[in-house]
Amino acid sequence: MQYDPIKRVLGDVFNKTPFLRRVFYNLLDLLLLRTWHVHKELRDWATNRRNKEQYILDAGSGFGQYTYYLSGMSSKWSIKAVDVKEEQISDSNCFIRAIGRHNVIFKIADLVKYREPNNYDLILSVDVMEHILEDVEVFRNFHASLRSGGMLVISTPSDQGGSDVHGAGEESFIEEHVRDGYNIQEIQDKLKLAGFRRVDARYSYGKPGQISWRLSMKYPLVMLNISKIFFLVLPFYYLVTFPISLVLNWMDVNQKHASGTGLIVKAWK
Repeated sequence: MQYDPIKRVLGDVFNKTPFLRRVFYNLLDLLLLRTWHVHKELRDWATNRRNKEQYILDAGSGFGQYTYYLSGMSSKWSIKAVDVKEEQISDSNCFIRAIGRHNVIFKIADLVKYREPNNYDLILSVDVMEHILEDVEVFRNFHASLRSGGMLVISTPSDQGGSDVHGAGEESFIEEHVRDGYNIQEIQDKLKLAGFRRVDARYSYGKPGQISWRLSMKYPLVMLNISKIFFLVLPFYYLVTFPISLVLNWMDVNQKHASGTGLIVKAWK
């Protein structure tokens, strides 16, 4: 399934006013399980840092919801968000200026080539690496761009059913993915090869998360890919499934998983 056309439609709908974009971000925060996991890691990282100057890179910012979240945590933090998609960068810059967040800038950049040596305390990369073939080169750029002691946080599908691939011959649910998911040891080895001194990885999207993902994301996206008329059906669909997904998301974030279709990876320079 092609995800980008649906993202463009969503962007057109929610970019009409800053209020609608905030509503969109809040919906993503509630529905997307990866957001629950990423926010947890960001809150942990932010401990004792909210009143200190910090330099942050959102590497592959997409709709900009994580940059928005980070910029609201502390006005002392300087955040740069980069993405290869010009329309999303343009929309995000217009929004962030409209709401007066002056500690943020969005720029067009290719992560395969982008590095700013010794510049960032934190680099965040959410659902990006599964789209990039030259992953080790990107990891090297991340390592070079971090300051000593800086941390990289990655959210990406695993090879335990990530991208909804569960066996040989199956194709990724999202056609734009260049890999179906990382083996947990593989991504740790690649990050160490890129120069990171310490790497921790854990599974997300365990059993509760996998059910939640199907209810909150897969089935609605399949419907929208068939016809945009399903936008009219979605409010009634979520009226039933939304409370179930919230409970499942909470369970997934607060449990340890021996396996899962997602990975949360942290690496330190």
